[in-house]
Amino acid sequence: MKTAMPDSHKHKKRVLSRPLSDKFNDALVYAARLHREQPRKGRDIPYVGHLLGVASLVLESGGDEEMAIAALLHDAVEDQGGQPRLEEIRKLFGAKVAHIVHGCTDSDEIDPDCKAPWCERKEKYIAHVEHEADPEVRLVSAADKVHNTRAILSDHYEIGDVVFDRFSGQKQGTLWYYRALVDAFRAAEARDHHPEDAAAHGRKRLMDELSRVVDELERRSGGRGVNPCRG
Repeated sequence: MKTAMPDSHKHKKRVLSRPLSDKFNDALVYAARLHREQPRKGRDIPYVGHLLGVASLVLESGGDEEMAIAALLHDAVEDQGGQPRLEEIRKLFGAKVAHIVHGCTDSDEIDPDCKAPWCERKEKYIAHVEHEADPEVRLVSAADKVHNTRAILSDHYEIGDVVFDRFSGQKQGTLWYYRALVDAFRAAEARDHHPEDAAAHGRKRLMDELSRVVDELERRSGGRGVNPCRG
């Protein structure tokens, strides 16, 4: 005969040990305001969808609240205000968030026309990931790259190689860049591996996913890209 459970044990609600704070809410509103009119490359899709996707990947990969906030703001400097925007982020959300955002940025110029050439920025960022970026920056950056490559692959299923026309590196440069980032993330993890790091497993999952998506992009596109910066 089954014993009825006491009412106190029925439908017990699970709660987070560390719920996200109002600061995350503030960052969400701040990011949505900054990127309100910005679309995704080649699509009429609100850019904030990308920011939410990256933040979701960060949280699912073991990132903490500040890393998730940095994910929401990871393109704010590059796309919405340059160095002054970074200083505002530092003031509003703290040094750690600003550090991660800066580590995910390949240009802090306010005027897009003043950015360094594409090749210079991408080669510098690949080197940054491999040799300089700390584990927290790498987790947020890898989440960004996973979300980007998934979007490219999804569109490639629909429109094929035309998808690469929306990128400055075109087909060869885009494929080269993401493959080079896979290698850079793995090299950095081998160099700076901390097994006790709570997010180490999450970073590995993101790197493995990035590799799988890039593998599929290369398979569908006829092979690996060629570095257009070394003619």
